[in-house]
Amino acid sequence: MGKPYMIAEMGVNFYDTAAALGITPLAAAKLYIDKAAEAGIDCAKFQSYKANTIVSKNSPAYWDTTKEPTKTQYELFLKFDHFGESEYQELCDYTHKKGMDFTSTPFDYASADYLNSMVDFYKISSSDLSNLPFIRYIGAKGKPVFMSVGAAYLSEVDEAVRALRESGCKDIVLLHCVLSYPTDPSNANLRIIETLKRDFPDVRVGFSDHVAPDESMMTLAAAYMLGAEVIEKHFTLDKTLQGNDHYHAGDPDDFRKAIANFKWIDRVLGSPEKTVLPCELIPRREARRSLVLARDMKKGEVIREEDIIPKRPGTGISPKYAEIVVGRCVTQDLPEDTILRWDMV
Repeated sequence: MGKPYMIAEMGVNFYDTAAALGITPLAAAKLYIDKAAEAGIDCAKFQSYKANTIVSKNSPAYWDTTKEPTKTQYELFLKFDHFGESEYQELCDYTHKKGMDFTSTPFDYASADYLNSMVDFYKISSSDLSNLPFIRYIGAKGKPVFMSVGAAYLSEVDEAVRALRESGCKDIVLLHCVLSYPTDPSNANLRIIETLKRDFPDVRVGFSDHVAPDESMMTLAAAYMLGAEVIEKHFTLDKTLQGNDHYHAGDPDDFRKAIANFKWIDRVLGSPEKTVLPCELIPRREARRSLVLARDMKKGEVIREEDIIPKRPGTGISPKYAEIVVGRCVTQDLPEDTILRWDMV
């Protein structure tokens, strides 16, 4: 299958890193891009929004407030909505110079418009899955669309896919996602990847992960083994930073581990063709069995069933031919434990 397409969801985590390091948010965003490129990631992804167009001012928090204490969505988004077209254009150019793809999730029509000349594909958030007019608007842009499908019924996924297709979008990726930050591993429900692949056979399927990283990055490995062709995960340079998405994000080392896992999985999965491998040729010969004489026999004697026994190695007549051998005569004097060959019978 090959390594999945890896998306580092920078989101707005770089704002906190900028404050911690005493640098500008733009410089911090570029630092994130640098580290993602070094880790072997395929795409740097950001988020483009303005607080006053994404949420009402009284919309409550739905995240773990012990990790991110901001009480309303509006307050949180207001902290991180300072970038506009010029900043994202600079980040787009910088990302492409680093050899990665660039995208940013638009959360309003203005963002969708100015991002059109920058993004290699559009990303639609789970939160906009039922926003069918917006989905059609993005689908009509003529670019590939990656769409997360967290907190949705399958019927809603179908409606969104139909909206994209009706708008003319031909390249669609569905990302299984659990809209819970962080996602408890028991809620990851990775088998939904298989469900999406079965029910939407003409689109690609991946996984947008909100499970907190573990030592082995096993969640992403399992997603890959279930057929995820795209993996998206929040990205941070410091998982201990307070605020927003750091507490469930992966750092560069986590992404490196995940990529190493994908390569190992590919290596051990190998080929679906059942054949004898070169490394098996000698063991196959030595560990299989041949027909072996159970007693001394004289030339011309007829071989009875009790005169032969299957033993290793497999260099003589195979036991599957026992019925053919029984009833034939030996062509020469042969001692007990002789491995029979066809020229002997």
